[in-house]
Amino acid sequence: MQTSPNDNIQIALIGAGGMGQGDTQMATHVPGVKLVAVADIYDGRRERCQERWGSQIFTTRDFREILERKDVDAVIIATPDHWHAPITIAALAAGKDVYCEKPMVHEINEGPQVIDAMKKSGRILQIGSQYASSAAFQKARELLQDGSIGELNLVEAWLDRNTAIGAWQYSLPTDDTPDRIDWDRFLGNAPKRPFEPIRLFRWRNYNDYGTGLAGDLYVHLLTGLHVVTGSLGPTRIYSVGGTRFWKDGRDAPDVMLCTMDYPKSEQTPAFTFALRVNFASSEPKEQFGLRFTGSEGQMTVDPESIKLARTPRETEPGMTLGTFSKAVQKEIEKAYYAKYPPQPVTLDSLRPVAQKEFAFSGDPHQKHHNNFYKAVRSRKPFFEDGVFGFRTAGPALLANVSLYHQKVCNWDPVALKVV
Repeated sequence: MQTSPNDNIQIALIGAGGMGQGDTQMATHVPGVKLVAVADIYDGRRERCQERWGSQIFTTRDFREILERKDVDAVIIATPDHWHAPITIAALAAGKDVYCEKPMVHEINEGPQVIDAMKKSGRILQIGSQYASSAAFQKARELLQDGSIGELNLVEAWLDRNTAIGAWQYSLPTDDTPDRIDWDRFLGNAPKRPFEPIRLFRWRNYNDYGTGLAGDLYVHLLTGLHVVTGSLGPTRIYSVGGTRFWKDGRDAPDVMLCTMDYPKSEQTPAFTFALRVNFASSEPKEQFGLRFTGSEGQMTVDPESIKLARTPRETEPGMTLGTFSKAVQKEIEKAYYAKYPPQPVTLDSLRPVAQKEFAFSGDPHQKHHNNFYKAVRSRKPFFEDGVFGFRTAGPALLANVSLYHQKVCNWDPVALKVV
């Protein structure tokens, strides 16, 4: 979209860590989008933003100063998870459009509050689970709806890593001192505790501020699933896991498996969803994908490709005769072959599996930001709004509840509440 210099969308970044600065880089690649302000509680990250985007950028430790500015049209919220809902609600009330990183909320009870704030404000809210904008998942939805794998019954998903950075062991700065960090503002509504900067710079390891494997990575898998199937969410959730390798003081697990039961909907029959994340995988690089199994084939999807393997359903029941008398066996065989005459062997019959592959280019992260600013201009929200965001965050948070409390959690995906 072509814009004039006077038609800029002026944005502010709240939370300038790795994801926040990455989001801002994507945003400023969109024509007509301009960064004007940054809020972060660590001085070094505000300084880095001025190095990247110019010394004219206004910076502050207090996000409320951002929301008071008349020159800010939209905000990117990329803080630790426990700040997502409070800042989103405040930003919407201040008349700002909001791009909030996933998961949308830190606690289940925050979901309805965010949705209510979105509806009351009339502003654009888009959640930052970028695979909602993936061309691969959009194509997979088309293939599933066309019956390419028959009737869906099982989906398996994984997002495994085998590196320290992948396991949230982020680098620590050399100037992590109390005068450079607004510690009390970082804690916010989290339990009060003495200054311990590792909890800021590796906050995903701690449930006081993050949501662990489920909030960080299950949300991506749930997003892909909901895009492909059109499902609203599961009804039952059960998790197992623990800290198996990264015994570094974290209280979030590094291995987690979960099963979720999805009810019948207009788009799909009932099916089971199995998720896995392992931070000590033996694979050399990150593994990310979803495998959809149906009555007539499988479809494996990742952000860059789809592999479709179609196996036609067996049309004959077969025979189990060995335990019967020979006379009975002959009678059964005679009746069977009268109903199912032997078919001649052909080249087609020797190729039982039909395979097809699709490849996709383009960065879903960049496309997701393009979709957000398109919505800001058109005032037509992208589908990953607060309701969609809670449909993925809610089950993810319940996966944590199930793990920590060793119980099955029940969820109403229509009313969006715990049963």
